Amino acid sequence: MNDAAVLDDNAASTARPVTPSTILAQELGDVCRQLAAAGGVDAAVLDRLQRARDLAAGLDPYLDQCTTPESPALTELARRTRGTDWAAPDAGGGRLEQEMLSGHVEGQVLKFLLHLADARRVLEIGMFTGYSALAMAEALPDDGVVVACEIDSDVARFAQECFDRSPAGHKITVEVGPAIDSLRRLAAQSPTPRFDFVFVDADKSGYLDYVEFLLAGDPLSPRAVIAVDNTLMQGQPYGDTDLTVNGAAIASFNAALTYDSRVEQVLIPLRDGLTLIRRTP
Repeated sequence: MNDAAVLDDNAASTARPVTPSTILAQELGDVCRQLAAAGGVDAAVLDRLQRARDLAAGLDPYLDQCTTPESPALTELARRTRGTDWAAPDAGGGRLEQEMLSGHVEGQVLKFLLHLADARRVLEIGMFTGYSALAMAEALPDDGVVVACEIDSDVARFAQECFDRSPAGHKITVEVGPAIDSLRRLAAQSPTPRFDFVFVDADKSGYLDYVEFLLAGDPLSPRAVIAVDNTLMQGQPYGDTDLTVNGAAIASFNAALTYDSRVEQVLIPLRDGLTLIRRTP
């Protein structure tokens, strides 16, 4: 990725709504503007709609405000990610977008979960520019390790540059290539590395395969937790809407997980949905 793909802060594009709450806020805002322009709408009804819009629009900023601030290294990584033109051919050519960044609140949730789990070894499936990998590395002890799988070599280089400039970046090892191939390489090592925590945020059609690989093999420590991102997928799995390819993949994943007797899970409405999974005793 060359400098032509990097924008200055003022030119960085505005993130589009990609979570149920931000999509709801945008929809309510559009309805409020249309009704106000049309005229003849009862003022009390319009006021209620505007309050509903404000409730939805204010949620994420308030969560951000009330969450422990991110580290300077994470702030810089996020700034570089948001300041990059991901539509440029040498920056992914439209396959990537800044909205793929995990972000402040989710990063802090992951750090909190690692502290609770007393984790030392973490596996990440799908890294993008490395925000979640670096956040988790910051939560690990000095001898902790994050193994991050990323299919895009250019994005992996972008992330590695950020890791090299950060105090915790030395804890992260990046595996470049299709995630399932990286998982097989890890499983073939002797002894097989075992992980206390796994974060899955990769291609949605691969989610079932990744979790099945983790559950069927021996890469997990006895009390390991698997966290899977985007399991609300913009509200598509439960909304009255046509499913995209990703929406259909997540709906299938959620349904399969619900009836899997090997695990117990909870879907948390954080950003675009975060499902926590653990093996049943």
